[in-house]
Amino acid sequence: MTIETAAPPLPQELEGLLRRLRLPHLRRLAPEVLATARAQRWEPAEVLKVLLQEELEGRERSATGTRRAAAGFPTGKTFAAWDAQLCSVPIATQEALRSLEWVRRRENLVVCGPSGTGKSFFLEALGQEAVENGLKVAWFTLEGLGELVRKSRADDSVVRAVGRVLRADLIVVDDIGLLPVSPDSAEGLYRLVDAAYERRSVAISSNLHPAGFDELMPKTLATATVDRLMHHAHLCVTSGESVRLAQATSGQGVLALTLPASQSPLTARRGTRS
Repeated sequence: MTIETAAPPLPQELEGLLRRLRLPHLRRLAPEVLATARAQRWEPAEVLKVLLQEELEGRERSATGTRRAAAGFPTGKTFAAWDAQLCSVPIATQEALRSLEWVRRRENLVVCGPSGTGKSFFLEALGQEAVENGLKVAWFTLEGLGELVRKSRADDSVVRAVGRVLRADLIVVDDIGLLPVSPDSAEGLYRLVDAAYERRSVAISSNLHPAGFDELMPKTLATATVDRLMHHAHLCVTSGESVRLAQATSGQGVLALTLPASQSPLTARRGTRS
């Protein structure tokens, strides 16, 4: 039987240099790589390549995690769980949107349709895809935008607050039309769309077509918002029955319950025997 031994630690001076240079991923892997290099007689250039590659990949993983945390996604859904066949948006359109070319061109996306037709899921999966591709994303509800305006109005910093939101490449506003829109929320949506116009991409999901936004907010504000939002926008209209309701009706919404052994029918029958 062979006993695996840990790779010897780095010399203290080298460890200190790597810390000062802020190379944490390289430092973590270096003992193992150096031990392997000695055993397999690697060329020095190969050792350097492996260590630098590990540092680069580690930094990219950390940066992706930071972008994902900053985005504020609601559930963490990705395209790994997405069933393109269940969505009424044409698959070719789905694939084109997944390329994210529209985000790089600073175009907008509007996904509207009945509740339960995959609007929020699709936008979140697109946002996750954007994060994986090195883009910054910010996720809001309409109520969240209203809260941003209220908090910033106290010190007259609404413009600066919206400017900070625009540090993201893609700003998502989810579930417009489900609840009554407060004046602060209507103002927040307008300010965001106006500031992002031709500078950043805005994606929204809504139960209402944008043409009906004047049912949610003052007509003048709705007209100005929709005018800017739709000028460079892709419009996807979803249809059909609620996927959530269909899954619930067919019993796919939950896993089957299992009784503890002490309460199973077999145990119960055994307990009644004399």
